[in-house]
Amino acid sequence: MNYKVESLQDLSHKLLVISMSSPLLLGVYRNDVLVKTFSSEKKTSDILLPLLKDILSEYDISEIIYTRGPGSYMAIKLTYIMLKTIEILKGIKCVGCSGFALNGGEPIKAIGNLYFIKEKETIMTKKFEQPVNVVFTLPQSIHDLEIDEESTPEYSLPAV
Repeated sequence: MNYKVESLQDLSHKLLVISMSSPLLLGVYRNDVLVKTFSSEKKTSDILLPLLKDILSEYDISEIIYTRGPGSYMAIKLTYIMLKTIEILKGIKCVGCSGFALNGGEPIKAIGNLYFIKEKETIMTKKFEQPVNVVFTLPQSIHDLEIDEESTPEYSLPAV
């Protein structure tokens, strides 16, 4: 009889949350490979918690990765507070990554016609006369996703 015995690691999942722009994207990863996606055009404040509750009830999540910035200050702050609460209450590790890792290094909307750009290791703002279409994607694998040593939000607020 042939059968495969799965290890406990095979049964656990990681969750990637991209909440700094619309649509809100969440991806469930098993062995670092994307197995399920969730997307919503609703406000992060309205939909993130219900989505997290559903995902946590369906999957054994061992780690949550979120885009800690730069981007929408309010969405990043709300996401961090929700995920840090889950980390404290459920013991699920919460880590961060740069938004630039999930949009191909393209400019990220700041305010008005200002966008965050990354030159080498420095994040700054740059004015664009025409709107930049910023597209974030859930990668098929997070094996090579660079996790930041810091998990707190990266608040890069431009001067107004």
